[in-house]
Amino acid sequence: MSDPGKTSEPARGVVVAHGGLAEGLVDAVRQIAGVTPEELVGVPNRGLGCEELCARTRDALAPARNLIFTDLPSGSCHLAALIVVREMPEIPVVTGVNLPMLLDFVFNRALGFDELVPRLAEKARGAIAGNRHDPPGP
Repeated sequence: MSDPGKTSEPARGVVVAHGGLAEGLVDAVRQIAGVTPEELVGVPNRGLGCEELCARTRDALAPARNLIFTDLPSGSCHLAALIVVREMPEIPVVTGVNLPMLLDFVFNRALGFDELVPRLAEKARGAIAGNRHDPPGP
């Protein structure tokens, strides 16, 4: 079997996030980029316990390459994803998901994980900005 991090087989994205965030992000990406559920799926955490969230995350994974996105480092979604990947260490987990990150993912999901994961982190960081660069003077 080939290394799933270095193959050109497109990865499936699984967004695991609190409340309606997972579904909202996935819906936005689908509207903007026209992707299908085979490419990107959401797993909402609406008060789920750890076991059920892990089970739903496992169920959302494709039989081939996967990449899990979570919303909050050390949050319940991120911890559930880390538990799932203990059994499947070939699956990367990226936290701090945002819309620019997911859009970049769907257009570049055939890249190897060694190239894709740092690219996604940079895309997400680069999209964070504010309209005030300097604090107001005294």
